[in-house]
Amino acid sequence: MNKVVHFEIPYDDQGRAQKFYQDVFGWNISKFPDMDYHMATTTPSDEKMKPKEPGAINGGLLPKDPTGAHPVIVIDVPSLDEHIKKVESAGGKTVMPKMQVGNFGLYARVKDTEDNIIGIWQTLGNC
Repeated sequence: MNKVVHFEIPYDDQGRAQKFYQDVFGWNISKFPDMDYHMATTTPSDEKMKPKEPGAINGGLLPKDPTGAHPVIVIDVPSLDEHIKKVESAGGKTVMPKMQVGNFGLYARVKDTEDNIIGIWQTLGNC
């Protein structure tokens, strides 16, 4: 089974969203270098940004866009290209094409048959 490994929460106002999640849940929010993206640390992580606690996940905050007006879960897959094909053959479609995120991994967003948008992530070998 492929596991949920990340979440993304879209915002209209970054400062307001950051304050809300820090004040309400105690999360550490920090800007990701060279991107309009803020990491939401919800649990202690190792040097590779992997949660130390089994089953725990961290996430991110980012500006709302047409493919992310609502929270998105991110599922880890061994091959992004293979899973995009699986999504499309099962009746879903790609709504955000594959992109590389630094040296960390590959990411895309897809829509399922119920119009839910989910993220799929492939960790690169050096992570």
